[in-house]
Amino acid sequence: MSTDREHHDHSTHEGHAHLHEDPTNAECADVLERIVRLIDNELEAGDCAVVRAHIDSCSPCLERYDLQRTVKAVVARSCGETAPADLRERVRIQIREVQVRISEG
Repeated sequence: MSTDREHHDHSTHEGHAHLHEDPTNAECADVLERIVRLIDNELEAGDCAVVRAHIDSCSPCLERYDLQRTVKAVVARSCGETAPADLRERVRIQIREVQVRISEG
């Protein structure tokens, strides 16, 4: 005899909803591989439409897309910042010390 929970779990695994809850299925795996290229505007228009349509109907893939977009934005923002002058000078001194040790080594 199965409980309501077992019945719900079983039906989810057999139904269409499972396809969009399991990022290991072929369609999700394909979309996940193309998400970064979509964000970087490296996909052709037809591929963009396919990926966007899938993302619109698949919450896990949409979450991955949002996460990738956020990570890329944070990295881009971080790369645009300059280190304070005192930090740059300390790094230069340490590099010189390492170079001296290597040349003496």
